[in-house]
Amino acid sequence: MIPARYAATRFPAKLMQPLGNKTVIRHTYDNTVATGLFDAVYVVTDSDIIFEEITTNGGKAIMSQRNHESGSDRIAEAIENLQAEIVVNVQGDEPFVKKEPLQKLLSVFEGDNGETVLVASLMQVMTNPEQIKDPNFVKVAVDKNFHALLFSRSVIPFPRSVDPAPIYYEHIGVYAFRRQALLDFTQWPMTPLESAEKIECLRYLENGVRIKMVVTDYMGVEIDTPEDLAKAAELLS
Repeated sequence: MIPARYAATRFPAKLMQPLGNKTVIRHTYDNTVATGLFDAVYVVTDSDIIFEEITTNGGKAIMSQRNHESGSDRIAEAIENLQAEIVVNVQGDEPFVKKEPLQKLLSVFEGDNGETVLVASLMQVMTNPEQIKDPNFVKVAVDKNFHALLFSRSVIPFPRSVDPAPIYYEHIGVYAFRRQALLDFTQWPMTPLESAEKIECLRYLENGVRIKMVVTDYMGVEIDTPEDLAKAAELLS
């Protein structure tokens, strides 16, 4: 499922911006389909423009009927009438989706311990000091089994000591859920940390649901600003 809002706050209509020979949202959709990992791929949108962009080019899309606070809420509405064991949320502004990170994400639901995993997400190691301090980059601290302890826009862990040097992880907003876990999420009210940080996955932690984190390499450029779009065009070329 690819949640896709037209009226993005920082960069309105960003998903319909041209990137090479396609729009941003079509790159995201086509690259997700090309992984071959999924029984079905849908764009879930509140926009007639985005809906038509996908369907007229041979893709699958679902119109969201209600207003939503988060992409997870939008996806949950879309799967109410669909049967699926595992649902993956790929952000619409991730045009460089690759197979390997998504394959690693799905793999945590397999094996002897896989049945205990309800929610999983991706992260990558951060090394740029400016990005570590930047609140636009969401950080995540994990336990020794790579379960999330906390997500924050602040610097976590705080480097009170640098011996040994702390490891910083950036949260990549790609999730995989068991179907019922996602439906449960939408029934819970917004939680205090979620409200303060504006990070939706904190709602899971505040309700006692563990999130399994998977380390991956960089997935490309997330399109949040016109500058990001320019970087993506450079990377594409």
